[in-house]
Amino acid sequence: MSRYDDLVADALTRVKEIMPWDLGKRLAAGDAPVLLDVREPVEFALLRILGSINVPRGVLEQSCEWDYDETMPLLAAGRKQEIVVICRSGKRSALAADVMQQMGYTNVVSLKTGVRGWNDFEQPLVDEAGNVVDGDSAEEQLAPHVRPEQRKPKVS
Repeated sequence: MSRYDDLVADALTRVKEIMPWDLGKRLAAGDAPVLLDVREPVEFALLRILGSINVPRGVLEQSCEWDYDETMPLLAAGRKQEIVVICRSGKRSALAADVMQQMGYTNVVSLKTGVRGWNDFEQPLVDEAGNVVDGDSAEEQLAPHVRPEQRKPKVS
């Protein structure tokens, strides 16, 4: 039986990753790939990399195809365009990039460490209104919020 981290590790055997500082340099140089954020809309509204688009992981496959309610023309028409997939920590983006490769996307990578790593590298994140969010505030918002009932039971 595979667990979540096993699935991510398996995907990473096929998916290339880009480090936040390398993406930052590219964006600063005006070399902007499609920035595809696969987090949930509420996460995306709180904090995002400027210029990124949001397609939640749950509708990604349909967003990449024509003739669906969730179709994102930019994605459906662009299997050869350069795409950097983004999430909070780099796990969902690895899984999403792996699926996109299976769907014929030839130039897709995952942002290693996600927006958490982007913030740790002191790159700007913006809120829904486009305002730059202070790094410390962003760090608080991006921290895991695992409730006690979500933790693995301790075996006695």
